[in-house]
Amino acid sequence: MKTKNALLSVLVLAGMVGGGYEAYTLWKIERFNAALRDNTALPVDQYPLTEKFAAAYRQGNAGEYKHAIQTYGQLLEMAPDVEAQARVHYNVGNNLLRFGLSRRVNDDGSLIEDARYALMQARASYEQALRLNPALLPASFNLDLLLSILPANLQQVEKEQSGVQLSNLPIGLP
Repeated sequence: MKTKNALLSVLVLAGMVGGGYEAYTLWKIERFNAALRDNTALPVDQYPLTEKFAAAYRQGNAGEYKHAIQTYGQLLEMAPDVEAQARVHYNVGNNLLRFGLSRRVNDDGSLIEDARYALMQARASYEQALRLNPALLPASFNLDLLLSILPANLQQVEKEQSGVQLSNLPIGLP
């Protein structure tokens, strides 16, 4: 009888310790979620990847696309797992797409160089996200959307020669 009581006491004690640990974990999760809801800073030392991701996301929502892309790049340098890398590339693609769509077009209706470059980089970023995680459906959807809005003839436009040619003298040094 004493052996059974001792065994049951150990089991109850292990259950209480496990329950206490789970309660502490739930409290930390709730505190983290409350900080996200209130848009307050997270403890950087506890959640460095999440804090960096949240900062980049806020920058993108504020229209600071270049800063957001830069912050996402810093996040990639922190070596997150493959799933997180796919999400980062997806978000980089989103910011590049929004940046490219916010640029004006030339007088002839063609894309200006910034927009063309941003849209091509967005395409590469979505493709990288899909290489890392082929099941990332939002990246696939956005890539299809991007490909449907890209002009069919998105080639580099030949630039005019910037120098002035006088008579038959060549441009540049002899």
